[in-house]
Amino acid sequence: MTLGTSRETSAFVCDAIAPTWKEDLYPCDRDTTEIVQTFDVGGTNAARSLLFKEDLDTLSAKLEVALAHRPLSPYTSKWNPIEHRLFCHVEHALQDVALDSPEIALSAVIRTRTDTGLWVKARILDHVYEIGRKCSDRFREIKDRFIREDAVLGHWKYLVDARGFIP
Repeated sequence: MTLGTSRETSAFVCDAIAPTWKEDLYPCDRDTTEIVQTFDVGGTNAARSLLFKEDLDTLSAKLEVALAHRPLSPYTSKWNPIEHRLFCHVEHALQDVALDSPEIALSAVIRTRTDTGLWVKARILDHVYEIGRKCSDRFREIKDRFIREDAVLGHWKYLVDARGFIP
């Protein structure tokens, strides 16, 4: 879980993915060529957001891996297994805690445990993210080289690969 000290932006979402990949997932499977991500499709990670896709392209280049965006159907994110099994416990851990600083929130989240043994690994991203950013004109021109949309679901389900696709 990533806690931020700024607004949630597409850059924040990508910055939250990067350390999870580098520290937790990549060491377990160094041969991975694609990361499958499930998101709800609203807010900063909206399926139609070119800025989010541009930031994912930058992340793909940084991690040297393709990113497969697989959306949760509208109104179904509550059935996401992590949210369903863990977030209620995180919420419970935060009850009656005066959230005076990010560190206090972090310590409360890290203490979260479930009866079945789930626990939370958390970090703070202490960075101020710019709001109101727009997708660059350059990315608008070349985006089709790096984003492959699904034949059926179109912009809802896509693959971002900074290495580009052969036309």
